[in-house]
Amino acid sequence: MDNQATRKLRIAVDIGGTFTDLAAFDESGKTLAFGKALSTYDDLVRGIADTMSEAGVDAGEGVLFLHGSTIVINNLLERTGARTALLITEGFRDIYEIGRINRPDAYNLHFKKHQPLVARADRFEIEERLLANGAVFKPLNEDQVRSVAKELKERRVEAVAVALLHSYRNAAHENRVKEILSEELPGVFVSVSSELSQEYREFERTSTVVANAYVGPRVQGYLGELESHLTDDGFKGRFFAVQSTGGLFPVSDARRMCVNMLESGPASGVIGVSAVAKHLDLKNAIAFDMGGTTAKAGLIRNGQPLTTSSAKIGAYGSDLPIQLPMIDIFEVGTGGGSIARVEAMNALRVGPRSAGSAPGPACYGRGGTEPTVTDANLVLGRLDPDHFLGGAMKLSHEAATEAIRQKIADPLGISIEGAAEGILQIAATTMSYAVKGVTTERGLDPGGFAMLVYGGAGPLHASAIARELSIGRVIIPYSPGHFSAYGMLFGDLRYDFVRSVFRTLDPTILGELEDAFLVLEEQGRSAVDNASAGELPVVLARSADMRYRGQEHAVTVDLPAELSFSRDADRIKAAFDAEHLQRYGTSAPREEAEIVSLRVTAYGRMLAPELKPRPLSDVPGDIVPSRVKPVHFGAAGWLQTPVHLRESLVPGAKLEGPALIEEHASTTVIWPGDALVIDAFGNIDITIGEI
Repeated sequence: MDNQATRKLRIAVDIGGTFTDLAAFDESGKTLAFGKALSTYDDLVRGIADTMSEAGVDAGEGVLFLHGSTIVINNLLERTGARTALLITEGFRDIYEIGRINRPDAYNLHFKKHQPLVARADRFEIEERLLANGAVFKPLNEDQVRSVAKELKERRVEAVAVALLHSYRNAAHENRVKEILSEELPGVFVSVSSELSQEYREFERTSTVVANAYVGPRVQGYLGELESHLTDDGFKGRFFAVQSTGGLFPVSDARRMCVNMLESGPASGVIGVSAVAKHLDLKNAIAFDMGGTTAKAGLIRNGQPLTTSSAKIGAYGSDLPIQLPMIDIFEVGTGGGSIARVEAMNALRVGPRSAGSAPGPACYGRGGTEPTVTDANLVLGRLDPDHFLGGAMKLSHEAATEAIRQKIADPLGISIEGAAEGILQIAATTMSYAVKGVTTERGLDPGGFAMLVYGGAGPLHASAIARELSIGRVIIPYSPGHFSAYGMLFGDLRYDFVRSVFRTLDPTILGELEDAFLVLEEQGRSAVDNASAGELPVVLARSADMRYRGQEHAVTVDLPAELSFSRDADRIKAAFDAEHLQRYGTSAPREEAEIVSLRVTAYGRMLAPELKPRPLSDVPGDIVPSRVKPVHFGAAGWLQTPVHLRESLVPGAKLEGPALIEEHASTTVIWPGDALVIDAFGNIDITIGEI
């Protein structure tokens, strides 16, 4: 990046399980810089500093700092959050533990219910009661709240969650409880459910506020430390965090609503894919991200990221719900650092346990002895030990080979190449489940989508996963190893508002619903204006949760700006029927529909990097590689494979597999039978052969 004295940087940093990535956009020169360093679990801020140093980025030149992190989800999954207490309406102490009376896995004899984040002894009933319409049935007993606060102080709790019945209708009791707790327990993190969710469903709301309180002290402390570090380094711009929707919000909001950052990094990648797909005129695309620890998939449908109003965190069947809007992402525990092992009956398994960044894969030479997916790629020649991270990090082929020999090949009585190939085949199959989670499980055929693949390890496995799913087109975007951080640069300021209404879609109440939408839209405009000092244009989007009469669960239906409840009830019903048909394979156009909740999303549009096409060059048919090396390709065995540097391939360049395309933070494997072209935006556009 040139003109260092005049740079105005938008700095985006994503902390992953293995690496911390940075993308910096210079608003003055319209240029980009990237950085990558190992994540430092003992001191996450140090990892960010290392990444900024590696990229040559000075915080003092920053006008905006955007940040996504795995700290929230890691605290939840690893159960390393704060000691938390729960204050709940009298008579509802056990709602958090009872949950929903269902059994997701009916024939599993080892099924276990979710394990609450708060022990029963730390749950306290509060005398108060609201009716479903928000009217006060029983006043709040403030003296009791103060008495409970004194007991919490003696127990040295670090956080308190407050979930009172029907507070989504009337937050007065919750707000008063928060005031009292703040007086009696200075320094304790207090979170109330009405600040996070304005929807019904008491168990989900309780689970959400408990999760927010549980991670609150850790996240609040971390964000404060990072903010202080940036200030000490001369940063005078605005600090925004990334939400699970891919939208941005000020760090002051992130400190209160920490759980909104649950899937911040993965969501940013999907936002980046949405921007790339728009420029490529792709209405439908799969976003696939493979990093060091996990693989994740999202979906772009009709030009928009697929979203959900809730998610579950943890193991299937024993997970905890989070009732917040977020990009719909399906995740599996397979990444570059996933450990391979031989289990009972000589079964080879890969993941979900990961070597992470410390000690990392055996080939990193940092003390790791377990074979990983990265070690298998190195043994099969798909990674070069001297060119990893542009040569900045040397890999040990000997250590990778020995780990696979000792732990996999010898116990199974197979060759080292066969063991490595088996590791990668299992990894590809497992990762295909992530793609199925956002396609086939929603009634969509993955073969009808292009798959945009990113993450440091994604391009290594893109063709194999595409073959697994009969996907014919794969696109590797610019700088895939930094893409989640890059995607943050396309994010907008975002606030989501929801109101549960429970109305039949009937002409007599259409005006009431329209008025409710207008109130939510005014809240959205105010929130964006307050967060941006009125500097950003505001864009509003409507949707509604709808269901047929007698159903329990609803589907979210987008309502374009031209549709109004006061004018277009029939068209809204038709849109719901179509959405229900797509999701469940059936619809009932003659049945009455109910409106469960109204939703408004308010965006503050921000400046994003410009993606400008470059003219396609007349490239000679015979493109000279930087070198040729043996690479193992499954049944085809070892093949002499040309290796090309990505920066040497100009738009219009065409290649046929086998080939390797190397760049600073990633390597793309082109299988025999595949063909690629470099498009006008610099993306690697691969046509998959033999599917």
